[in-house]
Amino acid sequence: MRITDNKKALFDYHIEERYEAGMVLEGWEVKAIRAMRAQIKEGYVVIRNAELFLIGAHISPLLSASSHIHPDPVRTRKLLLHAEQIKRLIGKVEQKGFTLVPLNLHYSKGRVKCEIGLAKGKKQYDKRQTEKDRDWQREKSRISKTASSNH
Repeated sequence: MRITDNKKALFDYHIEERYEAGMVLEGWEVKAIRAMRAQIKEGYVVIRNAELFLIGAHISPLLSASSHIHPDPVRTRKLLLHAEQIKRLIGKVEQKGFTLVPLNLHYSKGRVKCEIGLAKGKKQYDKRQTEKDRDWQREKSRISKTASSNH
């Protein structure tokens, strides 16, 4: 079940590969995510000391969060992947100019997972083409709806 998507990532980047990563979360964050109070639009993934971290993702704390916890909505969260996958990602990011972007948050077997994408930035003309394709799909569906309602 999807929690939140990063639509901006699909517009700004060509996604080459996708990986499902676990997340190290605190209790209040899990509760807030269950209440759909998360967004990853401004989030990005960095590699430090052969580990992956999600930076800039915003999880709004619930008002019922415990009084002895001081929640930080945009704290750096560690992502969990197999060591071989991390090594492969490090190689591609360092050599070929790829970047890592969070694509969505979702549940898998009751756990919150972050799907990350190995991505290459789109040029401005690619973005315009994406916009044209999206408009054409919208126009096609509009035409087919009016054609089917006229019968």
